[in-house]
Amino acid sequence: MARSENFHSVSHVGPVQIGTYRDHLGRTRHATACTNDGCGWSSDYSSRAAASLAARTHRCRPA
Repeated sequence: MARSENFHSVSHVGPVQIGTYRDHLGRTRHATACTNDGCGWSSDYSSRAAASLAARTHRCRPA
């Protein structure tokens, strides 16, 4: 069974959400995910600055 993540410090940069969570080893991680329909882009980063940069520069691919 997969462990559910508890996100905190969730913010938005355009259509991209950034959330902070602790992974299974107790490290603080930052996840980004695009909320546009059909995009499906997401990624994890070890720093909030990297996650924010990825969110600001993300461009959805045309379907």
